[in-house]
Amino acid sequence: MTENLLKPTPKNTLRGHEVTEQIKNFILRNGLTSGDPLPTESELCSELGASRSSVREAIKRLSALDIVEVRHGHGTYVGRLSLNALVESLTFRGRLSSGDDLATLSELVTVRKVLEQGMGEAIIQAYDDEQHSALEALVLRMEEAAERGESFIEEDRSFHLMLLAPMNNHLVTQLTGAFWDVQAVVAPLLLTTEAEARETAAAHRAIIESARHGDLPAFVAAVAEHYAPILNHLQEPEGNRG
Repeated sequence: MTENLLKPTPKNTLRGHEVTEQIKNFILRNGLTSGDPLPTESELCSELGASRSSVREAIKRLSALDIVEVRHGHGTYVGRLSLNALVESLTFRGRLSSGDDLATLSELVTVRKVLEQGMGEAIIQAYDDEQHSALEALVLRMEEAAERGESFIEEDRSFHLMLLAPMNNHLVTQLTGAFWDVQAVVAPLLLTTEAEARETAAAHRAIIESARHGDLPAFVAAVAEHYAPILNHLQEPEGNRG
């Protein structure tokens, strides 16, 4: 039985944003996790002393953030707590203007680079032959695509998620996936050359070879080489891009 930790206030005095915070506090204080049921709309109205419209407004707000999930005909549950809202916000910010969008993307790419470099030692320690074989297959597809003058967006995304998977750090994996999704949407604003595509593919190979041989300095350098082309583009004056 879930402990009743919602603190009632005089009926219909709570606004939508206040109800939102009360529901979030309820989830935290009761130790609820993804998939757990929440009180019904009527119960929330009664326990919070809030109007039905305020509760519905709060649920919509929390649903947009993936904090709760409304299953029509079944009730309201704790959501998946994904980073979808972050992706949408960063993507919109990244495409909002031709001046600030690339500054935002540059910051995002830098965070990705620093994150992977900082976790280099842990990545190397967890690296094994099975992971190497899977990553090498992706790198081979990148190299072949680069030679044909084609992009390898999906392979690139899969590579970085697979590289971090053995860490069993769900937040890092989620952040990497979210940042990559934003980059994948905004980056097409930049035009890269075939030579840069080949360099990027080669950097991916250098990453896995350094990890395989336990060479942390080489790993850090390879990660830097991987992100160098796009960071160079982002740091160019706007008139020189493309």
